[in-house]
Amino acid sequence: MEFQRKDHYNIDDLLEIMKILRSPEGCPWDREQTHESIRQNFIEETYEAIEAIDTKDTELLKEELGDVLMQVVFHALMEEEAGKFDFSDVADGVCHKLIIRHPHVFGNVVAADSDQVLKNWDAIKMETKAQKTQSEVMDSVSKALPALMRSQKVQKKAAKAGFDWEDISGALDKVSEETEELKQAIDNSSQEHCLEELGDLLFSVVNVSRFLDLDSEYALTVACDKFIDRFKSVEFLASQRGINMKEASLRQLDALWEEVKASRSQSSYSDEYNN
Repeated sequence: MEFQRKDHYNIDDLLEIMKILRSPEGCPWDREQTHESIRQNFIEETYEAIEAIDTKDTELLKEELGDVLMQVVFHALMEEEAGKFDFSDVADGVCHKLIIRHPHVFGNVVAADSDQVLKNWDAIKMETKAQKTQSEVMDSVSKALPALMRSQKVQKKAAKAGFDWEDISGALDKVSEETEELKQAIDNSSQEHCLEELGDLLFSVVNVSRFLDLDSEYALTVACDKFIDRFKSVEFLASQRGINMKEASLRQLDALWEEVKASRSQSSYSDEYNN
């Protein structure tokens, strides 16, 4: 197979490599793939790029962005093979979108600050997508997003239509209200009702995070990391003291947990979040 090896490759080389891999003389695995079969790969590569951003690992970010780009090229190539569009059409589409949605840069519109830029962006987006109501805007929020992320985006859209609490106190009261409703559903032993009320409770907690200008998805990630870190310490203490965690009482384990919790500075988790 003819292919010129180089010390440095560019996007044209990536496009050619992917075509070779999908060709009859290429890779059997790559030839077999469809949009659906590599859908999960796309998600995983994106999250690995996010992890590189979170850990501030520049070299890893460079690698993971390459993996994300490869996924974009892969999907575009499949459509090119089907005669529908190619990678240049993808690039053309996003270029047109950026120019249209930045009239303050490529046109005569004036935008004094970022807030005005976002207002213009939303208005132009609604116009280009022929959306006439805020409900249509909310419907357009991808259902494939993680639920917390989707909830926060939907709530922001609703707030722009004036459907919102005056301040965080209303959002906090809603959390208490939904908590009580979940307790009632549990008492009634209705699995379907519990599912509904649990969803309402989670949705109301996301609303609180929005008022705090915090990312609910990331807040839960930090909470997971904190739990794992504390659990490791509990497990270590139990081992040191000859306590079998599987046989220990909840009271014993809770005492270990509180001991670990008391020994940790809460500010360290705040610093981790802010950094």
